[in-house]
Amino acid sequence: MAEENEQMEVQPPANKVASAKNPLLTILVILNTVVLGAVGYFQYMSHQKLANTPSIRDVVKAEMKKSAGGGDEAALEETGQAQVEDGKLFPLDGFTANLAQGDGPRRFLRLNTVLKFSESSNEEEFKRRKAQIRDSIITTLNGKRPEDLLTVQGKNFLKEEIKASINSFLVDGHVIDVFLVSFQIN
Repeated sequence: MAEENEQMEVQPPANKVASAKNPLLTILVILNTVVLGAVGYFQYMSHQKLANTPSIRDVVKAEMKKSAGGGDEAALEETGQAQVEDGKLFPLDGFTANLAQGDGPRRFLRLNTVLKFSESSNEEEFKRRKAQIRDSIITTLNGKRPEDLLTVQGKNFLKEEIKASINSFLVDGHVIDVFLVSFQIN
């Protein structure tokens, strides 16, 4: 029995042997804490950088102020929308234009338009370029199919195309809006 007591006293408990010989668990806990702290720090720095970048609204306000001299900034700040620009109306004679050929019979469009030019525009330029304006509108209409023009989105897209084509050759002014006074597809 004495030999058994000596063997029991010599052997340390199993729990103390594993933790004393293997500090891997302690190292992993410390390493995990350091990595978590580093991730938290970088997240905080990223958030601070994002908070300091200007928003789209700030950039647009600055650009409008720079280009317009700050005149309409108060109106933009109050409503968040651009103000409607006043302009001169310029009615055009009626148009009859062939539409693009699709499946089925030939179709044509009868259209009366009124153009709204900027207030600072020279009205004489519009009168001199009336033939060029009419030609660009007819050319735009000739490329359209009837299906494209029957929807509201199609008509709005047509207005934008007409406006862009006319503004491409004007020197002293620009078209603000295009009004379709009468619109008939046959």
